[in-house]
Amino acid sequence: MVFSSIFILLFGSTFGLILRIFIQNNFKKSISFGIQNTTIVNLLSSFLLGILVGFNFTKNEILVLFYSGFLGCFSTFSSFIYQLFNLFKKRKFLTLFFHYIEVIIFSFLFFYLGYFVIQFF
Repeated sequence: MVFSSIFILLFGSTFGLILRIFIQNNFKKSISFGIQNTTIVNLLSSFLLGILVGFNFTKNEILVLFYSGFLGCFSTFSSFIYQLFNLFKKRKFLTLFFHYIEVIIFSFLFFYLGYFVIQFF
């Protein structure tokens, strides 16, 4: 990997991490089913990914910066899995099921919305 690609990856991931921490610390309210606000981050990252896919970038630097760097650190898949695990440990299976469905379906809808917005314009 070229040094410039590493720098671009670090630059994108730094801003993704900063934005995720900002959102998680400033939106303390719980979202449906008492789940923490990582759902906001997951939906927003899905929307941004849809926008980026809609642009259909071909330059490797842009792909590394946004896809791998920024969105890689911004999205919170591991937090989502941890929340599901906590619900499983607490034996809240119905809440676990609805949260799983909520995040998967809404993430896809937000991805498509972002993609549709770019295709529309």
